[in-house]
Amino acid sequence: MKPAMQENLQSRILQLLRSPKYRPLDKVEISRKLDFPNERRSEMRAVLGEMEQQGLIARIRKDCYVLPEKADLVTGILQVHQRGSGHLISERPGQADTFISAENTWTAMNGDRVVARIVHEGVQQQRRPASGSRTEIEGRVIRILKRANETVVGTLQKSNKFFYVIPDSPRLVHNIYVQPGQFAPRPPDLGDKVVVKLDPWESRHVNPEGQIIEVLGPASSPGVDMLSIIRKHGLPREFPPAVLKESERIRESIDGAEIALREDLREQMIITVDPDDARDFDDAIFVERTAGGWLAGIHIADVSHYVRPGSHLDREAWSRGNSVYLVDRVIPMLPETLSNGICSLKPGVERLTQSVFIEFTKAGRIKSARFAFTVIRSAARLTYKEAFSLLKRPPESPVAERLHTAWELASLLRRKRFEAGSLDLDFPEIKVWLDEEGRPVRMEKIENDISHQLIEELMLAANEVAARELKNRLVPAIYRVHDDPDPAKLAEFRQFAGSYDYKVGDLTNRQEVQRFLQMIRGKPEEYALKIAFLRSLKRATYEIQPRGHYGLAKTNYAHFTSPIRRYADLVVHRALSGIVPPRANGFRDVRPQAGFTTLPATAEHISLTERTAADAEKESVKMKKIEYFQNQLRQKKPDVFRASVLDVRSYGLLIELPDFLLTGLIHVSALVDDFYVFDAVRLRFTGQRTKRQFKIGDTLEVIVARVDAYKQQIDFQLAAEPAANARNTNRSGVRHRR
Repeated sequence: MKPAMQENLQSRILQLLRSPKYRPLDKVEISRKLDFPNERRSEMRAVLGEMEQQGLIARIRKDCYVLPEKADLVTGILQVHQRGSGHLISERPGQADTFISAENTWTAMNGDRVVARIVHEGVQQQRRPASGSRTEIEGRVIRILKRANETVVGTLQKSNKFFYVIPDSPRLVHNIYVQPGQFAPRPPDLGDKVVVKLDPWESRHVNPEGQIIEVLGPASSPGVDMLSIIRKHGLPREFPPAVLKESERIRESIDGAEIALREDLREQMIITVDPDDARDFDDAIFVERTAGGWLAGIHIADVSHYVRPGSHLDREAWSRGNSVYLVDRVIPMLPETLSNGICSLKPGVERLTQSVFIEFTKAGRIKSARFAFTVIRSAARLTYKEAFSLLKRPPESPVAERLHTAWELASLLRRKRFEAGSLDLDFPEIKVWLDEEGRPVRMEKIENDISHQLIEELMLAANEVAARELKNRLVPAIYRVHDDPDPAKLAEFRQFAGSYDYKVGDLTNRQEVQRFLQMIRGKPEEYALKIAFLRSLKRATYEIQPRGHYGLAKTNYAHFTSPIRRYADLVVHRALSGIVPPRANGFRDVRPQAGFTTLPATAEHISLTERTAADAEKESVKMKKIEYFQNQLRQKKPDVFRASVLDVRSYGLLIELPDFLLTGLIHVSALVDDFYVFDAVRLRFTGQRTKRQFKIGDTLEVIVARVDAYKQQIDFQLAAEPAANARNTNRSGVRHRR
């Protein structure tokens, strides 16, 4: 069925279900009411199924359809917490999340799309002591529309009678019963990482069961941990032969005839700035002063010249959606012959690019923008560390002068961006360095310093003008959209911030958000509060309509600057290629355009692959952090770490290691120098004898006491306390869930 016809049928179905005299009807009765032909009954069934998946309608007894709100039903994605309870996250605008208690999840697992019936309204869900409680809707899962997990990765264990697999994800709270003897060619050993295909799970009163379909190897073996993440998230490991064969046919040199059709920028002082270990350089810059302000050239690898719509390369790039950056490897969107070869803007070699030339006034306002097909030869490849060093001292070379000029413009753009309402949500990153066997040996905190900010501001400007150009010319494309947050979520976060004694006003006011972010800058709890604030915002997605970007305070925004690693940027490049003015000698771009009728599906698909990549990347970093601290436990003289108290609970101190961006717990049982009393009002522990206090914001020195790799939790103890505390904590048998 054509999209327009499907949309019309959906509209007619909704109109029928909204009518005052409507009674629940099944698909046959709905077809009759709408005079829909019997021979097209399969189309009606498909549309009803899709509407149910979207949560627009709900199916009740005898397979009859109703509007969800008419039957106290809600559809969404179940997000399970480690204790077994969860929240149903609705994807419909304005609809609040629904609390699902552990006993009401039925057999639904984390990530499943489900239908829940509202069982209570106004349930008091206790939060932090200082923030009181909040009222929310409670529901019970009654139907599973789509399972998120057909397979599960975990570790094989054995009880007295049964073999079972402990899932790697703490959000999958049920162990899975298996029969390893059925696996060929040999049964796995205890402690092996395995992949389990789930059997249908019908009753919550018994554990789910499954069949082992792959043995990854002993959990402690090098590389098995990353392989488990790859399998868990369904990431590809190799390119299909047809894709590799197609990439190998691409010439490593650039044809002179192609260069003649492009603007020749090979003599300009164009530079790249990237991380130390980067190999795919997809953006380069050139900034010069003009009489009226600045001229910035942002040059992006012309991936669209090599990856044509409908080719094997294109279909594989679409399938992957983006590159994935795990701790020990990159899973690229494109084969290395492109990503690290002909499309990488390496210094001293000719490369084809799509460029945007932006004129800025002295006040930092965009005066004009022009797009062109170009050829460049990068004059220098700088790492962020090298660029930072050059920016911290007076320029002594042409490259340094060019870099300083670029920073003059970028710093102005950054200041103007925040004045316009953009939010400072930048985070430092943790780089985990591994040895040859893949074991973590050290961690490095990467700050968002001025070298990063320089590139960031120029790329933001290029993305903005690309979106504006496409929108103004009515060219179908994919935009980066970040919707305004839900006021209820902001109000909840306001309560949470108040528990840290921050007086916060109306967070629906952008200026109040900026004031709050400025207030917490440099404070011990900054990272925790920023993370909590981000969770109250909506997730940025890809859409075919330019609805703006809340976080950046931009009306028009698209991704244009990274086509090597994001399919969204490749789509934007193809869209722009049709509006670039022709070059001399009658040249006209004859490259085929993307199939724009598939843009909505593409936008939805790459939004999903982006989320999958982000989850895998975060999990790989966390896994190596946990391994790093496990190694600390084996040392006779473990390292002492600086920690800040983020929160005080009745069971202990929630702390953060700011140099590692990692949270952990000091259990109250580990505070053995005194008997400590918890003050639920002031959120502090006070020793009865010594009067020593622990409160939010305190800075402590700690060592590792306990690591639970399954729960992905780390307990600490004060460095000054006796080493026996670690043993006391382990013997307590307390399992801390955060």
